[in-house]
Amino acid sequence: MSIFDLDAYELMQQEDLSDLKSKGYLFKHKKSGARVLLMENDDENKVFAIGFRTPPSDSTGVPHIMEHSVLCGSKEFPVKDPFVELVKGSLNTFLNAMTYPDKTLYPVASCNDKDFQNLMHVYMDAVLYPNIYEHEEIFRQEGWSYQLDEEDAKLKYNGVVYNEMKGAFSSPEGVLDRMVLNSLFPDTSYANESGGDPDVIPELSYEQFLDFHRKYYHPSNSYIYLYGDMDMEEKLDWLDKKYLSKFNQIEVDSAIRYQKPFDQVKELEMEYSISSEESEEDNTYLSYNKVIGTSLDEKLYLAFQILDYALLSAPGAPLKKALVDAGIGKDIMGSYDNGILQPIFSVIAKNANLDQKEDFIRVIEGTLKDLVENGINKKALEAGINYHEFRFREADFGNYPKGLMYGLQLFDSWLYDDEKPFIHMQALPTFEFLKEQINTGYFEQLIQQYLLDNPHASIVIVKPEKGRTARMDKALEEKLQSYKLSLSEAEVKKLVEDTKALVEYQEEEDSKEDMEKIPVLGREDISREIAPIYNEEKDVDGTKTIYHGVDTNGIGYVTLMFDLSGVPQEKLAYAGILQAVLGMIDTNHYEYGELFNEINVHTGGIGTSLELYADVTKAKEKEFRATFEIKGKALYPKLDVLFQMMREILMESKLDDEKRLKEILAMLKSRLQMSFLSSGHTTAALRALSYDSPLAKFKDDVDGIGYYQVIKEIEEHFEEKKDELIANLKELAATLFRADNMMVSYTASEEGLKPACQEIKKIAQSLHEEPKTKETPCIIHCEKKNEGFKTSSKVQYVARVGNFIDRGVDYDGALQILKVILSYDYLWQNVRVKGGAYGCMSSFNRIGEGYFISYRDPNLEKTIEVYEGIVDYLKNFTVDDRDMNKYVIGTISNIDRPMTPAAKGDRSMNLYMNHVSKEMIQKERMQILEAQQEDIRRLAQVVEAVLAADLLCVIGGEEKIEEQKELFIEVKNLF
Repeated sequence: MSIFDLDAYELMQQEDLSDLKSKGYLFKHKKSGARVLLMENDDENKVFAIGFRTPPSDSTGVPHIMEHSVLCGSKEFPVKDPFVELVKGSLNTFLNAMTYPDKTLYPVASCNDKDFQNLMHVYMDAVLYPNIYEHEEIFRQEGWSYQLDEEDAKLKYNGVVYNEMKGAFSSPEGVLDRMVLNSLFPDTSYANESGGDPDVIPELSYEQFLDFHRKYYHPSNSYIYLYGDMDMEEKLDWLDKKYLSKFNQIEVDSAIRYQKPFDQVKELEMEYSISSEESEEDNTYLSYNKVIGTSLDEKLYLAFQILDYALLSAPGAPLKKALVDAGIGKDIMGSYDNGILQPIFSVIAKNANLDQKEDFIRVIEGTLKDLVENGINKKALEAGINYHEFRFREADFGNYPKGLMYGLQLFDSWLYDDEKPFIHMQALPTFEFLKEQINTGYFEQLIQQYLLDNPHASIVIVKPEKGRTARMDKALEEKLQSYKLSLSEAEVKKLVEDTKALVEYQEEEDSKEDMEKIPVLGREDISREIAPIYNEEKDVDGTKTIYHGVDTNGIGYVTLMFDLSGVPQEKLAYAGILQAVLGMIDTNHYEYGELFNEINVHTGGIGTSLELYADVTKAKEKEFRATFEIKGKALYPKLDVLFQMMREILMESKLDDEKRLKEILAMLKSRLQMSFLSSGHTTAALRALSYDSPLAKFKDDVDGIGYYQVIKEIEEHFEEKKDELIANLKELAATLFRADNMMVSYTASEEGLKPACQEIKKIAQSLHEEPKTKETPCIIHCEKKNEGFKTSSKVQYVARVGNFIDRGVDYDGALQILKVILSYDYLWQNVRVKGGAYGCMSSFNRIGEGYFISYRDPNLEKTIEVYEGIVDYLKNFTVDDRDMNKYVIGTISNIDRPMTPAAKGDRSMNLYMNHVSKEMIQKERMQILEAQQEDIRRLAQVVEAVLAADLLCVIGGEEKIEEQKELFIEVKNLF
């Protein structure tokens, strides 16, 4: 029997997806009307997803709250948090759910057949039979509820999505993205915020929430996706018999409406909050946005990705350069969003001013007219096409399974037209078509039609307002207080009772019987073998080269590594600047825009980074090695060009180009600010570790808050500082880029080794000579600061850190299990479920560094108290064998991720540089596989040691930090 013999399904389409080594099939389930798409291939990393079209009719965030809520228990799996139970006890390679402006997706992935089936089962049950109808507490926990702990306390709102979106709305970039989408589609569901506007979320009633599920979460409105190497016939049969056959087809009006094009450009302004001490000058966002056809036009879909590269994204691209040269904004960004029905092309000037709006529009349109008349740089178009085609062929999506990424791309057409699910999976003919159009005026015509002659556009301005957060918080507090005063005594009592009832519901343990309904694997399902390590030391004409021999589909992955140990502490930030400048500045043979295009025409790209490697065999001595790295990838016949371009960047860069240096510093400052607001948890953890750890202090100085402070100082006083900057950059380049200071990491198959060795020899001969003076080793000074960094955010990122090896406690593999236990049990329950934070994490590494962090957290002191409670929790840690097994499996799931060829090389090199042997990894794996509850209890001493360090850093709202400033040694503004 085959998939074609299943009576329950009708085959709608069949496609040969040879570009992706797959066969594609689209079925319709006859009884329920469910759409089912298969991508059959030999990828062991299998993916399942079920999605629904979920256009929001308002901004209460009901699609987002529903996404969280259906994963809080279902008919067959009635525990409160099956999602977390799966994370703890599954070998998944991906497990999450996502809300988009027009759809909600529930994808899972695993390489283990049994595990994959378990994940499918739990997710199908979750979306079709959730417990939301039995337990209103789910809605109140995940969405929003009134919180009143005592009758005379202040009334507040709480809820995971409510707090998550408070954090999202604190980011100016987030505000801008939403305003752009809403401005261009006022008559469709895109006018509403699917994630939820915190001001509107509390308007959502429980009954409206349930109605949303009744309407949209039906198989007739579903999109089911299966990808990989599996028995497809068996999966389809199971889906039919277990779930789909229980439903009759119904009409669900979920169509995504098409926005009628505008007759004229719309203009909108919106405020965002900055802290009381930030300047309003140079802090406005200007954006120019156009609607580009539909995502169902496969040529346009890719052509505008190429145009985004050629006009805007590439360094030196004409739109970016023209705006920077005109002094409009200090950071020019752009995007082409083709994940919605009518894609959007945007040009954004960050750190601009309101009075520059007319110039902003004039420069953009003047530059576009010039490009239409005189033609776009052909090399830029060629580079853009090669860049995107290389990525399509390589299919390296980092930690994300490629089957997942293909699935997301399928939705870019499938969601809007049942007959066009595969159009973006067959991209190679489109790339060939686009190559043929480079000299025909095709791209210039697209600019004329969609950017110059197209009135379906908006100019959106997001401008700063001091104290906006405080003003809005005060207004909310007054609104809630006024509401409380309007209630009778009995109604106030009821709010207190409801608050207590929710806490009781959260604290109530699931029954053993219900917990056992969640399927788990056994330890016997796990291999005891570690993943292979591919390290072979070679001497290539005097250059130490670590070769990682794996099959890479004809691509060579090259990393040139230069030792940074001779850079003194006061110069570290300059090493960070050098890393950011190289590749982004003119060289002796290329303007920086031409350089980028030359690289992308011939290779898969070149990038630079600063990396740190700790010697785990000398953790007590805190020995580590820092390197300046330049990485690139190319097909074997193009390796000579790759090395030639690396040499051009290292040896020929014009480090005295004052104008360009100033532009890069302004962009760096802007990008760091953005990353601090979006990743405040990791920023705070690094800063806190830097109070005590030389390695973390080094990283903070080259990539964290310490680095930002130096960048800000140089950028704001550029004229006085520029000579010192240029001298430092030149001195660093001459000191670092020497043959005797270089090591190479190279990943390729055997046939790619010989051409690489020839190039390594050549590049070594062309680097700087040995320096005249002997380097002195870098000495790092640490100082405990316990800082509270104030921002305009409405949420906090709370980091508590410390080193346990310093306090006499050794590293143990079981600490990786502890990370899973804390992140998905103790911290999850107390910081996320009860505290309302969006996320919480912990980590412990081989050099003794441990941390606890919260993400988009409405609390501060309360969260620190939760951290303090971990020791007692561990001393009394009690679980049965089944739960212990779960934690072990969840831990192994984090370790045993399928790896791309590049990732295999990177992992091997990391282990080499950190002095981690095969024996050490094997020992740690056995410590994990054989761990029992008493091993976890023993780890209380690790947590005690981390907390004893008393190192704290918080990034958060200025009011909250001022209110609790006695927790800190220093309180200051982040920006």
